[in-house]
Amino acid sequence: MRAGPSQEEIRRHNLGALLRHVHLGGPTSRAELTSRMGLNRSTIMALTSDLTAAGLVREELPRETGRAGRPSLVVRPESSRVYVFAFDVGPDRLAVARVGLGGVILDRRESVRRRGAFDLEEVVGALAAFARQMHRKTRADTVCVGAAAAVSGGVSRSDGVVRYGPNLLQAEAPFGEALARKLALGLPVSVGNDANLGALAEHTRGVGVSVRDLIYLHGDVGVGGGVIAGGHLLGGHEGFGGEVGHMVVHPGGRLCGCGSHGCLEAEVGERALLEAAGRTTEGPLGRDAVRAVVDAADRGDIVAQAALSRVGDWLGLGVANLVNIFNPEMVIFGGMLREVYLGSAAQVRSRLAIDALPAHREKLRLRTSELADDATLVGAAELAFAHVLADPLEALARVGG
Repeated sequence: MRAGPSQEEIRRHNLGALLRHVHLGGPTSRAELTSRMGLNRSTIMALTSDLTAAGLVREELPRETGRAGRPSLVVRPESSRVYVFAFDVGPDRLAVARVGLGGVILDRRESVRRRGAFDLEEVVGALAAFARQMHRKTRADTVCVGAAAAVSGGVSRSDGVVRYGPNLLQAEAPFGEALARKLALGLPVSVGNDANLGALAEHTRGVGVSVRDLIYLHGDVGVGGGVIAGGHLLGGHEGFGGEVGHMVVHPGGRLCGCGSHGCLEAEVGERALLEAAGRTTEGPLGRDAVRAVVDAADRGDIVAQAALSRVGDWLGLGVANLVNIFNPEMVIFGGMLREVYLGSAAQVRSRLAIDALPAHREKLRLRTSELADDATLVGAAELAFAHVLADPLEALARVGG
């Protein structure tokens, strides 16, 4: 029979829990931390002292209290000192951000990416170059504690290899390993699917904060999804969970990049919308092209309106299927689907009224991403911070902080 956790294990758990409160909730008084964590004041004082000594937080007097008596010290994350690198590799762009503890974007770079399968060395070289530019601008007392990337494809949890990505690459790519080698910071690079990380971002910092059961749908060229159930991201056995874009909603329908027909991605993706609206897919693509269709529909263009109605109907059917399976409290539309939903909300809701079970749709909330184009980048930052929040002192020791 295994003995209970040791005092050291309890201490490390509590250090991580306190740091998480401050990282996600921002500056928090000792009194609030005592209440939220259910620990006594002396324990909170000892924990904050340890984190302060490690350079992860600082304590200071509140600016205003409005109360009589001795004010409770406020614990703030050391956002300017402790940071991670977050990377986002999408069909149209490469983005890199230096994100401080507490979720503060300290610096960022972005470039347009030519569509099509990527060259691994070319992409990781561009990302690493951006990161090095930002790293050179940091003060001597700063410390990078992690790095993570959001990629539009199926990512193996065990090794960070991108196993498939119909709209991004043609063969498996050891993305995390290659980027870590180029960065040469002595840190591994965690890799996650962009839609899964978008779900994580909206759950921790976006419209889904405090929502324990939600589905985030992300669209660019294709469509992906992330599922938060009971407050936890569902990753699947190998980490490939959330590929809702390849749920067949129209058997025998449009050809999908995965080789199947009638996938949700094929029926509601960018190409389907543009073709239905009579727009050439040989011209400008991306979110601007999608927004142009939505704007045209708003101005009364009947062809654009019909295209949005058609795509919205398939989107509503896909959402109804997901709602019936997962019974979420909220469905969030991100990426290109944010624009599509705004232009077809009535059609989506109409389909839900027909195909979603009444008990499942009664309290369902449909929302657009609060983090917008930054959702996947913010999610990558949260993935990079995960090991620091799990064991702050051990994480710092590994990087020599």
